[in-house]
Amino acid sequence: MTQEILERKGARKAQDIPAEVLELLNNGKIETVNLTEWLAIDHLILIKAIFTDLGISSDKVKLITEEVEAQKKPSTMNTTKLVGSSLYELYSKTEDLEEIFNKLSSHTSDSIRCYAPYLIGLNEKFSIEEKLIKAQKLVADKHFGVREVVWMALRPEIDTNLEESIKILSQWTTDGDENIRRFTTESTRPRGVWCKHIEALKETPELALPILEPLKSDSSKYVQDSVGNWLNDASKTSANFVISLCEKWKKDSSSKETEKIIKRARRTIDKK
Repeated sequence: MTQEILERKGARKAQDIPAEVLELLNNGKIETVNLTEWLAIDHLILIKAIFTDLGISSDKVKLITEEVEAQKKPSTMNTTKLVGSSLYELYSKTEDLEEIFNKLSSHTSDSIRCYAPYLIGLNEKFSIEEKLIKAQKLVADKHFGVREVVWMALRPEIDTNLEESIKILSQWTTDGDENIRRFTTESTRPRGVWCKHIEALKETPELALPILEPLKSDSSKYVQDSVGNWLNDASKTSANFVISLCEKWKKDSSSKETEKIIKRARRTIDKK
């Protein structure tokens, strides 16, 4: 494997991905470096190439691949969720679940690591606190794809246990890792992207103030954008809340960071 491959920026179009790179990606030898590569992964090839080496029996691999092939509307996100959910169902009542999770969550391939969050999110034995703590390594993963999948995998449980989740996540808002801080808002966005809305936060967004307030002048653009997007979501059903909060933040903080968040938060309101 050449240094040129490892340091590549990634093709803009799937058809422009070099054959050698795509082969390495599909065989779990390297990580994807952009969304184009992430979406180009052939999960059937990946599963067949990697799962047996992880200790997953050929019978289980066959069952999973058959489910992937049977999808009516396949997509990277749907396939990832399907594979993760299938693994959980196959191992949930066995002593091997933890071992499989550890192997998935520490694999070189980001696409393999993306299966791991569902083994946490679907586990009925864990409380929401245990799920969040166990997922924190994936929340802080260096790869964007893993970070996106983990909040989507845990979001249903966060919604179901909203008050407790907000209490736990509010403690994460001061973490030194921007990925962990960003998770607190991205996982609780009232409307979100590619996911079910959290109705309680659409109607009563003030419930999330213990998360929002500590982040109003966060130094990370990654976090700023997420906070702004959270409030923009809320503005579509609770505009007065967002307007009032932005006015309060203007008085509380004169930082450029807060200014950027407010501008992003008000973008729907200001268009009217």
